[in-house]
Amino acid sequence: MRLALADAQANGRDMTAETTPPLKHRFPSSPSAVRWFAALLCLAVMAASDKAFAQSRAVLGPGDSVRVTVFQSPDLATEARISERGTLAFPLIGEIALEGLTAQEAAARIAEQLVRGKFVVNPQVSVNVVDVRSRQVSILGQVARPGRYALDGVRTNLTDLLALAGGINTAGDDNITLVLHRGGNARTMEINVPGIFRTGGSSQDIELEAGDTIFVPRAPTFYIYGEVQRAGAYRLEPAMTVMQALSVGGGVTPRGTERGVKVNRRADGAVRKLEVSLNDRVEPGDVIYVAERLF
Repeated sequence: MRLALADAQANGRDMTAETTPPLKHRFPSSPSAVRWFAALLCLAVMAASDKAFAQSRAVLGPGDSVRVTVFQSPDLATEARISERGTLAFPLIGEIALEGLTAQEAAARIAEQLVRGKFVVNPQVSVNVVDVRSRQVSILGQVARPGRYALDGVRTNLTDLLALAGGINTAGDDNITLVLHRGGNARTMEINVPGIFRTGGSSQDIELEAGDTIFVPRAPTFYIYGEVQRAGAYRLEPAMTVMQALSVGGGVTPRGTERGVKVNRRADGAVRKLEVSLNDRVEPGDVIYVAERLF
């Protein structure tokens, strides 16, 4: 190989050009592939523009982290958290109040202070939100990922935030509780989540604000034991009857009977044993007993 390279160099030939295969482009060539590529590119651009739009309309508050850059002034680049007083410590200027301003308004205020102090001539300032802590909603109870979630200015409705938390888990109830803070007052309301989609009731898909709380309670249950295939605790569905409850438990065993089904139900602080028919409604906490047939 060395002899071949030496001979090639002696003859003025470039072995690299002869031995290296030409590179082929990897861009899509078929019309369908081009269309898919264009669609993905459009989605990426839309996602980026939504995020930028959300940051442009959201206001800053204590606890938010921001990154401030000044064009052609790298020494002024700052990444810091807004203090409890709503101010940001910025080089040359000192503390500057940014609470209640959008990112664009904050950039304009910083630029104004730089010009007023004669630190920078015609400064071009940009402010980007790194972390949001001032505008958060608490999501508690039976969801996939309970915790605190930031209001990003685009996804602020109830269903949007439930989706961010992974949705209601299998143990969660359809009826959830909202604690809303408006004007210094707390108000509690109940929302049926499936009802939002059944009726298209956008009025129930409430727009949440900072400090609001979503609580998803555990769904009501009933219990069944005795001569059934699968005794245990089960989720109580709306308007469920005794017959439907028996079917959830796998039905009655060959030794059991549907006659004389009894329900232990708590009422007024005491447990009463009731004889029910198959069409009677089951209530939360009911304990259904299926007896063994006599012969």
